[in-house]
Amino acid sequence: MTLLTHLKRLDWILIITVFLLVVIGLFSIYSSSLAKRDFLNLKKQIIFLIISFFLMIFFSFFDWRIFRENPYLILFLYFFCLASLIGLFFFAPEIKGAKGWYKLGPVSIDPIEFTKIILIILLAKYFSMRHVEMYRIGHILISGFYMIIPAILIFFQPDLGSVLILVILWVGILIISGIKIRHFLILSLFSLLILILIWSFFLKDYQRQRIISFFQPRIEPLGTSWSGIQAKIAIGAGSIFGQGIGKGSQVQLGFLPEPQTDFIFSAIAEEMGMLGIGSAFFLFSFLVWRILKIAMSSQSNFSRLFASGLAILLVSQIFIHIGMNLGILPIIGIPLPLISYGGSSLISNFISLGILQSFKTY
Repeated sequence: MTLLTHLKRLDWILIITVFLLVVIGLFSIYSSSLAKRDFLNLKKQIIFLIISFFLMIFFSFFDWRIFRENPYLILFLYFFCLASLIGLFFFAPEIKGAKGWYKLGPVSIDPIEFTKIILIILLAKYFSMRHVEMYRIGHILISGFYMIIPAILIFFQPDLGSVLILVILWVGILIISGIKIRHFLILSLFSLLILILIWSFFLKDYQRQRIISFFQPRIEPLGTSWSGIQAKIAIGAGSIFGQGIGKGSQVQLGFLPEPQTDFIFSAIAEEMGMLGIGSAFFLFSFLVWRILKIAMSSQSNFSRLFASGLAILLVSQIFIHIGMNLGILPIIGIPLPLISYGGSSLISNFISLGILQSFKTY
């Protein structure tokens, strides 16, 4: 197959949709950079985008059937991710009480983002071989074991948001694979017991306080509730057309914390208004529909489960991020996919989209 023929087979509508989402993020990152008079993050994000694009094209040439037919490769990648998560406790600097990134000069590498993609591949492989045996609870437990090990390592960093994403990802793929209702109810009850234990013995005081402040925001309006209150003020100030790039008072005066990552939705709402967030909603919806279309047209259980898992990953992160910004969910630090600043997140998303593209070319 020639390079030109391969490129013609790519889903360019999906690629254009992704790039439009990234561009919205770049405008917002530019604005937050303008507020600080520091454009390093914007420059790095543009470099990450260029690297991500070429990685997506590279992985689109990758024959995805290697994953389906070579479980040892998947296990190697899985254990490599576990090793990278363990290494964070020893080699990662502590930033705001968490050890979640390796620092290589001006660049930070977050292995959690790549772990999410490898877990999708592993679960897609596992259930594609056993979809007719989903009546056996042993398969649920084994697949849960694959999920719980990285989840525990991530929990003690601590990063509750990413733990929640891994759990949602696992449950979502279980449902698509055909879990029995009885097993699902047992799993839900067991999960409730685990949550009670985590709340009682494992959560730190500031983590409990974040959750409590979500239900009672007036307790500490200048403390743990500050971020949520400022996010809602920013959203309300945007109206239909927004205050303009570089003109949002919450962003430019520094009231909105982390406007380039955790609260970029609020930053977009303030400066681009309903028009901006409406455009992002439309593009995200179209992207997820395009991914699900590939899933439904797949002839292989592996490709169908991988594409479905990727859709679940995107939807869960989008829902939680927007929920945090709107104040309907506790603040647990989830970036908005393709829009928030972050090289690891952007690169891992583009790699997964490259693998998705390979389903159409092989």
